[in-house]
Amino acid sequence: MRRLWRASALLAGAALALAGCSQTGTGNGEEQTTTVDGTEEKVDAEKVRLDAMDPSAYGNVEGLDLEAGTYISVIGKASGGDFWDSVQEGAQKAISDINESLGYKGEDRVRMVYSGPSEAGDVDEQVNILDEELARYPQAVGISIIDSQSGDVQFDLAAENGISVVTYDSLSNYQNVMAKISTDNDAAAAEAADHLAEAMGESGEVLIFAHDSRSLTTQERVDGFTQKLAADHPDITVGNTYYLDALEDLKTAIADEINAGTYAKEGQEAAPIEDEESRLTAEDISDEEAMDYIFAKNPDVTAIYGTSGDAVMAAVENTQRLEKEDVSIVGFDATQEEAQALEEGLVDGLIAQNPYGMGYATVVACSRAILELGNEAEVDSGYTWITADNMEDPEVAAMLY
Repeated sequence: MRRLWRASALLAGAALALAGCSQTGTGNGEEQTTTVDGTEEKVDAEKVRLDAMDPSAYGNVEGLDLEAGTYISVIGKASGGDFWDSVQEGAQKAISDINESLGYKGEDRVRMVYSGPSEAGDVDEQVNILDEELARYPQAVGISIIDSQSGDVQFDLAAENGISVVTYDSLSNYQNVMAKISTDNDAAAAEAADHLAEAMGESGEVLIFAHDSRSLTTQERVDGFTQKLAADHPDITVGNTYYLDALEDLKTAIADEINAGTYAKEGQEAAPIEDEESRLTAEDISDEEAMDYIFAKNPDVTAIYGTSGDAVMAAVENTQRLEKEDVSIVGFDATQEEAQALEEGLVDGLIAQNPYGMGYATVVACSRAILELGNEAEVDSGYTWITADNMEDPEVAAMLY
């Protein structure tokens, strides 16, 4: 019952904190904290996010003397959501800073349009958006690639037309990309592994919930995590890795097992289904039943690592539904939903990325490519390890999305 106890402790702590500490936003990206002694500590959230960029040149617009009317396209993996809204906010701030520094107004303003699939992770829609944007002949495109194997044809077309390409968050191995802006996924995953190992008492079995099977980002986060456990935490067993975009394949496997009589849904008895018309297909298996299967096949699991906000919340929702309250959970992102789960003691820790900084740096990298100023091949957007114990720290809170 560790989680219920921790949630109660957090509520008690919150009550005490409210008596002596309050936190308000100032409306200009600045977070103001009133401490126990009545003094005020102000933290510029934007500065915290941009100071995390390495190299630091990608956190400002100095020297970016773009021509009036320059158009930059930024494409994400989704049209909205906490992470992608923050990317768009950062990109728009960079554009505003450029226009302010150059004195551009009206039709002279440098423009940026952010777009992404209406359904997160839709490869075909993202490729269609990329086609549409290239047809508008932007001077540069910044894109977070859903599928690392997609887009090469479009990138070739961009190169032929003098359109620079920058990737951010989820990258591509395409050779003519001008810059790659992302979290150091290897380092972040390794840090998550260290913290999870501590939470597990250096023993037990961990499952991996990965948000997709197609991006380089996921591969890096899975590999960095498993390699760190193997090297420094040998008594922890890594069980299966489940890819959330491959649930349909898993459902097919579940249906096949039920038909063969080697598995049964909860409350049913396993028995072969001989009648062809009664045999199950993937459509007969719900998402919840797929998760039931995962936990039934991994009865000794004591921890779950999620490679994205969606993966973390899938772990939270299903461990709570199945009353597996002693399963430790860590993972990537720091959305509002995840932050609440962290407060409630349902998550042990989170790798907060810097989507605002990614958006800002993407515009900077695109601008540098347009001006032929040269770019760093890789730009580290930074990350922060967040727990229930440090999430009220203003500089840490600035990294929440």
